[in-house]
Amino acid sequence: MAAFDTGSTAFMLLATSLVMLMTPGLAFFYGGLAGKRNILGIMIQSFVSMGITTILWYVCGYSLCFSGNAMGGIIGDLNKCFMHGVRLDTPFAGNPKMPEFVFFAYQMMFAIITPALITGAFINRITFKSYLVFLVLWQVLVYYPFAHMVWGGGLLAQWGVRDFAGGIVVHATAGFAALASVIYVGKRRDRESPPNSIPLIAIGTGLLWFGWYGFNAGSELDVDAITGQAFINTDVAASFACITWLVIEWSLVKKPKFVGLLTGAVAGLATITPAAGFVTLNSAVIIGVAAGAVCYLAVSLKNKMGWDDALDVWGVHGIGGCLGTILLGVFGAKSINPSGFDGLKYGGGSFFMHQTVAVVVACVYAYVFTYGMLYLINLFTKVKVGEVDEEAGLDAAIHGEQAYDAGVV
Repeated sequence: MAAFDTGSTAFMLLATSLVMLMTPGLAFFYGGLAGKRNILGIMIQSFVSMGITTILWYVCGYSLCFSGNAMGGIIGDLNKCFMHGVRLDTPFAGNPKMPEFVFFAYQMMFAIITPALITGAFINRITFKSYLVFLVLWQVLVYYPFAHMVWGGGLLAQWGVRDFAGGIVVHATAGFAALASVIYVGKRRDRESPPNSIPLIAIGTGLLWFGWYGFNAGSELDVDAITGQAFINTDVAASFACITWLVIEWSLVKKPKFVGLLTGAVAGLATITPAAGFVTLNSAVIIGVAAGAVCYLAVSLKNKMGWDDALDVWGVHGIGGCLGTILLGVFGAKSINPSGFDGLKYGGGSFFMHQTVAVVVACVYAYVFTYGMLYLINLFTKVKVGEVDEEAGLDAAIHGEQAYDAGVV
């Protein structure tokens, strides 16, 4: 049996566990933001992804993302379906110090949380049955191709695109899929429903922030100086972003809003994700400030346009992922990570162009495919809930449960 490095393997198992924790964290974050009649409806959409995505990943997802090259590098092949040919002692090609099973598990956690991000946009408007179909189709048609093209040695990686931990693969695709979902399902009948539990939002944010260290630092797939750089860049960007959001909102509405602070932190985390292991600490500061300001403006634009993205998935994750990917094209430094490229700041004009073009393509692709997918799903099973169910709340109408006893909240 191959002798693996226990330190690297243990670190990656820890990072995998941290990323796994982000999906329940997201459920708490969204559950707190939801109205009291739709808490369980939004939370189950995150938790069910943990089950269904794991099954799908084992059956074919891992193979389609990280085995071979098909269709000109757009998708992988089926050679590793059901983990065929991967033994207990098979080393991971990208880092032979750890077994491939560990990489399989780590990447599975990314696949789990990505479609769950989308759910915050269409809260209390889609049926659970249609969501389950959407969950499977969206991964196969959107997530898997981009995971392969960027991380699996596919088309975009060969072209010179870099995405350290998911600016394109996770946040841009999910954010613009969220926008397409909002446009398709339309507005809620009751848009004045306030968050049911701000403390629950805070718990979710804390779990997301904590898990994000595994999300970003773990994406180095080893334990070295770049791992540490990605870790501290993550924390610094989130900190500067949340304070930037707080200051902007405080100056405009004359109140320091806790939900704004928490939302700003998530925006900073999403924005630094593609650049975490490729930029200097000073650049992470700039990216964090930009995240707080630009994502706040994006949410304001969404409100002005009347898009009912209930939990601001597009403004925080979609715009954050795009901004971080483009700013990587500005601040990327080979002195930090030799596997990256110098950005515009260091004379890397072509890298900046590649990053910008790639993220635009990802956003357009995710938007078009998501909208088309919902249209097709609706031909077979109703996507949007009926007026009576929406008024009653999906917790009772669809799931037959409620988060709190009557009169508690």
